[in-house]
Parts: sequence; C-alpha cells; structure tokens
Amino acid sequence: MRPLWKLALAALVVALALAACGKDKRAVPEPSPTETPAPSPTPTVETPEPVSPTPAFVAPLTGLPVEQPPSFRPFTVMINNYAAARPQSGLTYADVVWEVLAEGGITRLMAVFHSRDFSDPIGPIRSIRPYLIDLGEMYGGVLVHAGASNDALKILQHSGKADLDEIYNAGAFFYRDKSRKAPHNLYSTLEMLREGVRKRKFPEQVPVPGLPFSAETPTGAAHAVNIEARFTLKNYVVSYTYDTGTGLYTRAINGEVQVDLNNGEPLTAANLVFLRTAHRVYDNEGRLEIDLHSGGEALLFRDGKVISAEWAREKGDMIRIRKDGRELPFAPGVTYYHIIPGPLDEHVTYS
Repeated sequence: MRPLWKLALAALVVALALAACGKDKRAVPEPSPTETPAPSPTPTVETPEPVSPTPAFVAPLTGLPVEQPPSFRPFTVMINNYAAARPQSGLTYADVVWEVLAEGGITRLMAVFHSRDFSDPIGPIRSIRPYLIDLGEMYGGVLVHAGASNDALKILQHSGKADLDEIYNAGAFFYRDKSRKAPHNLYSTLEMLREGVRKRKFPEQVPVPGLPFSAETPTGAAHAVNIEARFTLKNYVVSYTYDTGTGLYTRAINGEVQVDLNNGEPLTAANLVFLRTAHRVYDNEGRLEIDLHSGGEALLFRDGKVISAEWAREKGDMIRIRKDGRELPFAPGVTYYHIIPGPLDEHVTYS
C-alpha cells in the first residue's frame, strides 16, 4: 500500500487541475468594425463662362462673322421687281438690297453680293440708270445689268468702269431661263460673273467701305414692329413685320410675303432704312434724276424699334445714317434701303 500522504498529494493535484478547467474562460472581445473614414469633400471647380471666340473676320457690309475675308469684290446686280419677275432669285444671299424707283412708278432692286458664296441663280437681271451706277460704285461693286438708259449708257461707254452688261460687253456670262417669259428671264451666277471679271481684266479686289454695327438695342427708340411704305403707285405697298424670335423683318408686297425662288425662303432683314431724296422726271419716258448727295430725313428700323435720323454723304463715301451728328450703328445682318420720293411721314407708316 502507498502511504496515505502520497495518496493525499495525488488527490490534491487532481483537484487543482479540475478547478483550473472549470473556471470561466475570459470573453475574447470581438474585433470592432473598421470605421470608414468620412470622404474628403470634393473641391468645387468653377466652370468659366464660355467666351465667344473672336471671329477671324467680320463682313464689312453685314457685321457678321465669316471664316475668311471675301475672295472677290462686291457685285451690284440690277434685279427686276416687276410683278411678272417675282419671285426673284438670289436675294436671300445679298448683304444689302436697295429699292429705288424706275420709270412709271415701278421700283427696281439693286442687290449687293459680297460676303457669301453660293451657286444658285441671280435674277431676273434688268437695265441700269445713272443713280444706280452711283449706288453700285459706293460699294466698289462690279455693275451687273442688261442694257441701260441713254444717259447711263453715255456714262458707262469708254469709262473703264467695272461693268458687265449682257447686251454690250458680257453676254457670255448671262443666260436665259426658258421657263420664264422675256424680259423677265435673264440670269447669271457668281461663278459666271467672276469669270466675266477675269475676262474683262477688272480688279478682283478693291477697298470695300464698312458700316458700324452693334448688337445693343438703341435706348429711347419708339416701338415699331409693323411697317408699310409707298413709293408712287397706290397699288404697290411694301410692308415688313418684325419677328421677336429671330430679330428679323420679313418683307411682303401687297400683303404677300416675298420669297427667294431658289429656296422658297422669305426675304428678311435685320435693318430697314428709308431715305427721302429729291426726284425729278426729265423726259417723256418718265426717266428720273435722283439726288443721292444732298442728305435729308431718314428712318432706321432695327430690333423692333424706329429711330428718326438723317442721311448724309461725303465726297467719295457711301450714304450714311446719322443722328445728332453721329453715325448710327446697325444690327448685325442684312440691310434693306428704300429711296422715297416724298416726306417720310406721308409715305411710311408704322406701329
């Protein structure tokens, strides 16, 4: 037998071991969830206001940007405005259009083509008068016409002027449209006219006078969105209606909107000018002398407004519109001028 003290010692060891196993295990703390750091605020980047690029070139007669300077001097084309000649072709491409009386109370249009290239027909083309020569040369334009009054022919013959006349010196650069009745069927194109200039050895580039332009609407101008004008005939009324959406005036004759035969688009303008000038009938044919130098009253319509002004012309310069001695800026775009034979308050009405 083992001694009692050895048995007691073994029992004590076993008891201590069991006591150690029976104690509660310490709780192992669960790992705390990883805290996601708050995102840093994204710095605010201010987008700069878009800046309109400065156009490489601004057309001198419209104030509108073009990709490059016009490659050719202007053409000033005499266009028939007789009822049988309407609708005309090419007018939606003109920079400037003048409307002026011819014989018998019928008006003629002189369209100035400069800043836009196009291949569509221009016409119907008709004859020229001395005052139309004067108007065309204000722009350094090549005069384009079919025949002339006796006095105009005297001015042009042997003058050395840049002149393309279908009857006397440039017939190859015009053509007849068989779908229309003569004499309202004579046409040309820019390509043909440029070829005519080269053939006649006229300068292809000349200085072209410019006009002042501003997009700002004049302050203090009276409201005017409907305009009517008469020349001499009671049954011929030119009217314009202003569209606030486009900022343009749409042209009509006797209430019918005038369109371009090439594209069906209405004739529109950003500016309308009415000038009073002295007219004198000097022969039995009703031919006219029209004063384009002395100055006088004028009306400028732009932006749905009207400004009472004066027209003036210095030697060697074009007709300019002034108020209180300062030249008025036009709205960028096409301008239609109208030469009126009497007081403007009797011939032009607006509301």
